[in-house]
Amino acid sequence: MSFGLILKAKREELNLTQDQLAEMTDISKPYLSAVETGRAVNPPSEAKLRRLEKALQFAPGQLLRLARLERTPTAVREEMERLRAENRKFRSVLEGGDLDELYKSGKLAELAGVLPSRRAAKALDSGIWVPVINRVSAGYPQWHGDMDYPPGVADDYVRCPDLHDPQAFAARVAGDSMEPKYREGDIVIFSPQADVADGDDCFVRRADTHETNFKRVFQEGEDQLRLQPRNEKYPPQTLSREQVNGLYKAVYRVEKLG
Repeated sequence: MSFGLILKAKREELNLTQDQLAEMTDISKPYLSAVETGRAVNPPSEAKLRRLEKALQFAPGQLLRLARLERTPTAVREEMERLRAENRKFRSVLEGGDLDELYKSGKLAELAGVLPSRRAAKALDSGIWVPVINRVSAGYPQWHGDMDYPPGVADDYVRCPDLHDPQAFAARVAGDSMEPKYREGDIVIFSPQADVADGDDCFVRRADTHETNFKRVFQEGEDQLRLQPRNEKYPPQTLSREQVNGLYKAVYRVEKLG
């Protein structure tokens, strides 16, 4: 059930109208309606959530947790639900019997179907926390002090599934030259250990000016690179290999909500 439907069900359980709830929480009725029907882009702010928790008799922090789950990308939520379902099935198979009983009942085969293979387990690995170190220009070249942080220290972190590169880092996109695939504010994770091929989206650091760019990269001849924006209104740029001292492949994107 969505966040909005949970809110509506609780309001109706308490026999409250939207007008009454709006008056109790100092939240406008149109906004409450938008939240309940799913038309609001994001869940309410933390301050509004706390007022709603009190008015609707939720446990402290319960709506805040639900709101955070609502902000979680759909693919991540679906994966969480799938894993929960597998866990429930696993527990039901084991419940009420030892291994001998499971063998006699034929349920060991069912259990084997629940347990993931080593390859599948690796694919479901939650990965590592990656530091979000700064912004990377996706427009005209712009200086960003992206490597001023000591390793593992940053203002923010993001979880990247199935990534085990200890040198991986993330940056927020600035500019629109990589639209429509990447929008300003998206967080992109880069892996220095990943091999770079023609056409890959890469974090590019220039040796001569120390500028950083986020572009598609193509090999031009033996000693040149073409930095190609995805947005067709921006022209490509050609650099010599000597002008580049960092080239890191984008491996994951966290889309900005709203």
